[in-house]
Amino acid sequence: MRQAFAVARFNFRGFFKNPKVILTLLFGVALCYLLSGRVMEVIEAYGTPVQLAEPFLWTFGDPYSILLSSVLLLLLFSDIPMVSSITPYYLYRTTKGKWLAGQILYVAGIVFLYTGFLFGTTVFLCGRHSYLGDQWSETAAMLAYSKLGEELGVPSTVKVMESITPYGCMLQIFGLLFLYALTLSFIVLAGNLVSGKNRGMVLGFLFSLYGLLLNRDVVSAVFGFREYEGYRANLLIGWLSPLSHATYGKHSFGYDHLPTLWESRFVFSGLILLFAGWSARAIKRYSFHFLGEKS
Repeated sequence: MRQAFAVARFNFRGFFKNPKVILTLLFGVALCYLLSGRVMEVIEAYGTPVQLAEPFLWTFGDPYSILLSSVLLLLLFSDIPMVSSITPYYLYRTTKGKWLAGQILYVAGIVFLYTGFLFGTTVFLCGRHSYLGDQWSETAAMLAYSKLGEELGVPSTVKVMESITPYGCMLQIFGLLFLYALTLSFIVLAGNLVSGKNRGMVLGFLFSLYGLLLNRDVVSAVFGFREYEGYRANLLIGWLSPLSHATYGKHSFGYDHLPTLWESRFVFSGLILLFAGWSARAIKRYSFHFLGEKS
């Protein structure tokens, strides 16, 4: 593991000076600003405070917000695995398997930092209106117990407020967002190792497109569900859509047969292990091409 960490540590050299990293973070700030604007409208209109974690919950408690935030990672991972002039040295001193383990650690580290950055951005944007106490705010109650939240598209619901505290909910949403983004990243890595550079980007895009297209209208049309059978479509989406698995509010809270949080974690863990194994198998046949200082 020490050699794998060494590979990952080298990949992080100059990370924050990389133009793609800077561009991705700027897009992340813009995305958080646009998505949290719905919450800011309520805060400014009614003069009510928010709990520190609530803007993050409402911003990334929606499947389309999760999709948009994770798609930005495709820009960061367009060049994984990281092959540079130092790669022959690591391949000579270690093995392909340990080198791949370093790439996996590098990818996981980026996804964790990126998810934390999104949380920090929402805290910064709404910081002057927030407080630290682990209790739901008046703003949350207003959004949950009235039609205002539904009209603004803010995922604040009574069942969430009655089942968990804000910080507890933040940890759950952070974990789901991290697992979804990590799954997408491993798909890109496996695709690039099997088919060559940028083929993984296509797989990552198709994975995102699959989650986007798997909505109620499409499922109802495919399976011939009538309007009053919408609950069947929602149930299928809950189990088949990765975006639904990544959305906290679309899990079972004891009222239905939707997947539980643990079941969604199991699904993502299974996908991550599947594509990690695919990468481990592909690395045995992966051809490295070096030309001077370039790969």
